[in-house]
Parts: sequence; structure tokens; C-alpha cells
Amino acid sequence: MRPFKIFGVTVGFLIVVMFCAAVGGTEGPHVSAESMAAKRDTLVYVGTYTGAKSKGIYLFRLQPEGTEGLQNVTLVPLGLAAETPNPSFLEIDLKRRLLFSVNETNEFEGKPAGAISAFSIDPATGKLTLLNQRSSMGEGPCHLLLDREGRNLLVANYGGGSVAVLPVQRDGRLGEATDLVQHSGKSTNPDRQKGPHAHCVTLDPANRFAFVCDLGLDKVMTYRFDAKKGKLAPNEPPFTPIAPGAGPRHMVFRPDGRFAYVINELNSTINVFAYDSKVGRLKELQTISTLPGSWEGANTTAEVGMHPSGK
Repeated sequence: MRPFKIFGVTVGFLIVVMFCAAVGGTEGPHVSAESMAAKRDTLVYVGTYTGAKSKGIYLFRLQPEGTEGLQNVTLVPLGLAAETPNPSFLEIDLKRRLLFSVNETNEFEGKPAGAISAFSIDPATGKLTLLNQRSSMGEGPCHLLLDREGRNLLVANYGGGSVAVLPVQRDGRLGEATDLVQHSGKSTNPDRQKGPHAHCVTLDPANRFAFVCDLGLDKVMTYRFDAKKGKLAPNEPPFTPIAPGAGPRHMVFRPDGRFAYVINELNSTINVFAYDSKVGRLKELQTISTLPGSWEGANTTAEVGMHPSGK
């Protein structure tokens, strides 16, 4: 992943999570209490790769400026929300005021694995308090997803080439993993695809099927998902193949659940699929480049998103 700078902090993969909160007078040093006069503000959480200038998850206030319909938006720094190693991807539970983060490391409690951290969100300040941490069950966790019932976190371990399921308890703490699926194999790119690299987990709108983009295998793995037990079982067929060397990285469904989109990091393309929700099956309709026809330089993609309208 390619780092860049935001307010002097190294951000490997920019993660923005919106949370509306009543912000009081205990914000960071960059903003005075007087400037936080609004009763409710949209807060933005940014995950980073930690190092000399970065310590964890940072908090910003989203500040619109200008007249209605013609506004600029500014990110106002509010300081460090929580100190934690390599929180490169975040997930939020608005109902319970919880934030979950991967810790993208290769060792946790002396074993080859990263970690997952659970935080509570202070409704007055937006600051985070660590509830607990659990092993991600594989090295280099890079993505996590809360299921639609709020029962489980599904975690993609890029370095370990695996996907794990961790239960979320009533108090927001994480339980020990209830399932771990290890991928195997390789694909055609000798530098990036010598082995499996699970990059993201996506659930269908019905919460019945889980899809795992594996960049190292050029496959989107498909699992039947049991939210009550926190278990994954291979579907039939167990995967959808992607073009050799494409490197599937992230996937998103259209809100109506009829179509899904997979973005490929290594060849900068997007696959469009029709989705059969009864059996959890993807049927490819289109592959399109994310680049203009005149592009000749190096390029890789990172994430695909969908507007709530589906347009």
C-alpha cells in the first residue's frame, strides 16, 4: 500500500468514518471551545500507519463553508482519538457508539498474527476508549466488516491469506474467533501473487453470503454465512474467477442487491456482476478500465464505493 500525507501524518489507506456527535469543550489543541459552538458536528475518523509522526486513529470535524448549495468542506484537526498500532481500516457501529479497527501487524501476543481493536465512542467528544483486542488469526489484517445484525466482525488477513469471524459481545467487546478459513494457491504476477492475499470481505444485502476478494488468487471466494454461529461454509460454486493478474481488491453491492462491482488493483479494472441472491452466485456482465485510453503510466486501484442512490 502506498503511503501519503494528511496534515503531516502518514496515511497508508485513508479511512473516513462519519459519526454525528454533540462535541463539547474537550477537543484537541487545534480548535478552541468557542469554535465548536454547534450542538452537533459530523466527526471524521482517519486510520493511519503508525510511526514517528503518527500514533493511531485521528479525529477531525467536517466543516462546511460558504452559502447553501455552494459549499467548500474543510477537515478541522481535533487531535489523536486513540493510540493504537497501524489502524489501517476502520468500521463503525453507530447504534452502539462503537468503532472497530484492524491493527495491521504481523505479530500479536508473540504469535504470527495481527489484531482487531474494539473502542467505545465518547458521545460528547468523539474520543475513543479501548475496550479490548483480539487476534485477527492471520498476519496483516487489512479490512473488516460488521455484519448487518451487529453480531460479528469479518476480517480479511492480507498477509496470512485468510478470513476470520469474531463475535461482538453485548458490551462491545470482542470474543475469540468463531471461525477461520485459510486460502491457498497463487496466480500469475510473480511479485504480488505468490500466495493468497485476502483483501476485503463483503456481505450481500440479505446477510446470507460473504464474498472475499483474494488479490493473490484472482478469485472472489463465496461463503454461506451463519450470523448466529459466526461460521463460514464454502458456497457452490466456491469462487468466481477474475482475469489472471487482475488482483481483485474490493467489492461493493448496489443498494438493491441486484448487481455487484469488484475493483482490481493490479490491472486497474472494474468487474460488473449480476447477482442471484437465492444461491449467492455472481455472473459477469462487464469489465471496464478505470483509466482513460491515453494513459501510459503505472497505476493501481484501491477501493470502489457506491452512492446510496445506486446511481
